[in-house]
Amino acid sequence: MTDGLRVQIDGPVATLTLDRPESLNALTVPVKVALREALESIASDRAVRAVIITGAGRAFCAGQDLAERESPDAAPLDVEVRERYNPIIRAIRSMGQPVIAAVNGVAAGAGASLAFACDLRIAAEEARFVLAFGRIGLVPDSGATWFLPRLVGPAKAAELALVGDPLDAAEALRLGLVSKVVPGDRLLDEARAMAGRLAEGAPLALALTKEALQRSSTIDLDEALEGEAKLQGIAGASADHAEGLAAFKEKRPPRFSGT
Repeated sequence: MTDGLRVQIDGPVATLTLDRPESLNALTVPVKVALREALESIASDRAVRAVIITGAGRAFCAGQDLAERESPDAAPLDVEVRERYNPIIRAIRSMGQPVIAAVNGVAAGAGASLAFACDLRIAAEEARFVLAFGRIGLVPDSGATWFLPRLVGPAKAAELALVGDPLDAAEALRLGLVSKVVPGDRLLDEARAMAGRLAEGAPLALALTKEALQRSSTIDLDEALEGEAKLQGIAGASADHAEGLAAFKEKRPPRFSGT
C-alpha cells in the first residue's frame, strides 16, 4: 500500500483499492498522485489486461478530502483540478485496458466522476452516486458534466447535477449507469469474474474498441464508419486476429498476445 492506495496485480488483472476507509476514501493529494502513477504504470504493462478500481470499507470514494482544502498552501481549485484530477481521468480513458469500477458504497463528488470515467460499473446493493458539488458551492468536475449526459441522458444528468439527490444502485441499474447490481459481499467476486473474461479477450482489439466507443459521442455517422474501417484494418492485420481464426478453426481457446 502506498499513500492510501493498494495496488494488487493478480495475473492479468490489476485491482486498485482506495484505502482511507476512515475518511470514506476521500481524495488527498498523495492519493491522487499515487492513483495517477499506478494507472500510468499499468497502462504500459502488457501483462495486465483488465483493471478494477474499488474502495475499502463502506465507501467507494467520497470525493475531495475537504479538510485538506483548509490548508493555507492548498492549490487553487482550478489548478488542483487541472493538475491532479484531470490526469487521472485522462489516464483511465487513454489506457488500452478496460477499467471496471466496483462501486461498493457511496461515490460522491469527484468519487462519482471517477466511477463515471470507467468503462464498466458494477454496484453493490448499498451503493449510491451523489453529485454534491452544489451543496458546497462548487461545479461538477473531473469529467462529470461530459460523462453523465452520455450515460443517463441530458434530463437525468441535469437533475443529478443541479438538484444533487442521491441515486441508488437500483435506479442506477434502471438508467444504465451500471451494468449489474449485486450483494455487497459478492461485489469483488463479480468484478473479478468480469475482469477475467475481459482478460481472455484480444488486448489490441479491446483497446481499439474502447477507442471507437470513446470517439463515437463526438463524431457523426460517416466519421464513425470510416473510423471503424481504419481500426478494423489495424485489428485485421494483427497476430491476435490470426490466432483467433486459428483457434476457431481448431476448436480451442485462443492464446492472444496483444500484437
